[in-house]
Amino acid sequence: MEFVLYEAKDKIATITLNRPDARNAQNKQLLDELDACWTQAALDDDVRVIVLKANGPHFSSGHDISLRPGEKPPADYANKGLAAIFHYERVQFLGYSRKWRDVPKPSIAAVQGACIAAGMMLCWPCDLIVAAENAFFSDPVVRMGIGGVEYHGHTWEFGARKAKELLFTAGRFDAREAHRLGMVNRVVPLEKLEEETFALARQIAEMHPFALAQAKRMVNSTLDIMGQYNALQAAFDIHTTGHGNALSLTGAPMLIDLEAMKKAQR
Repeated sequence: MEFVLYEAKDKIATITLNRPDARNAQNKQLLDELDACWTQAALDDDVRVIVLKANGPHFSSGHDISLRPGEKPPADYANKGLAAIFHYERVQFLGYSRKWRDVPKPSIAAVQGACIAAGMMLCWPCDLIVAAENAFFSDPVVRMGIGGVEYHGHTWEFGARKAKELLFTAGRFDAREAHRLGMVNRVVPLEKLEEETFALARQIAEMHPFALAQAKRMVNSTLDIMGQYNALQAAFDIHTTGHGNALSLTGAPMLIDLEAMKKAQR
């Protein structure tokens, strides 16, 4: 694999985003490789805990909306319109995130630096989040003419009013604020991020694997009974209307203020 590394050792599977030169921006290749690693960890009976981390100074800057020379967009919106975008994002974005969330093994995300927009769609599916003191979380997608990223964990992770604040302002929450709001489990010095994350993973890995799976299912089922699954589906449909509006106005899937987006990602 080119953009994602995988290692399984001592009951822990480590999945590492490895595109640091692009701030671990997510193109189709990275997401497909990432899904393959999640699947491998899920099927390995020797793995009890999954750790998701990233090489480089930043966890992930979100979706890679750039194209290499000669590269075609992953969704053929020019010929198939909104349907192409809907079906691609339903699988690659919402579908993958939901699939990883439901893997029946505990997972921990180790987050440093920027975790922007779709970056949160990588750490939110994890059961626990350990953040470095320099981590920050942001979803500036309103600047693209769309209400937020495809996997709408915002309301569940931050609460309704803080979710609105984050989205309306295209602002950011630092690690301490994310911890105060309950999205992050622990905040640690950057130099101790890996040490603390793997210490937690080793502690969990000593538990009985079926009991861990049951505990995870209990909590996730409770969230779904409270409406999380249906809310995610409804929010994704609303997200898609943003693409539809952009297509009707410009023929492109987003209305992007590039300078504002660059500022938001600094």
